Amino acid sequence: MKISRVGEAPDYRFSLANERTFLAWIRTALGFLAAGVGLDQLAPNLATPVIREVLALLLCLLAGLLALGGYLRWLRNERAMRLKQDLPYTRGLLFISLTMALVAAAVIGMVLYAG
Repeated sequence: MKISRVGEAPDYRFSLANERTFLAWIRTALGFLAAGVGLDQLAPNLATPVIREVLALLLCLLAGLLALGGYLRWLRNERAMRLKQDLPYTRGLLFISLTMALVAAAVIGMVLYAG
């Protein structure tokens, strides 16, 4: 199903705002990906290789999930706007926040342990 065939086109300002929100999700995903690669490649003495690689893989996996989630959110919002429905709520923000807090705590622990 092509999204352009659903309902009627919303005001272009709302479509552009939806697109900017999608791009913010992509920027966040790129940040998580860069953090994962940086942790693995630039901090070899920060923790044991297993812990460092697990955390780096978690960050890279989260980056992929964020990119996919951003697209799906954009699609749901665009569809809702075209059908003049309320925008759907997302629980993804809680997931991202909790995951980032856990990653930050792990990195703080690794820095304190290595230092």
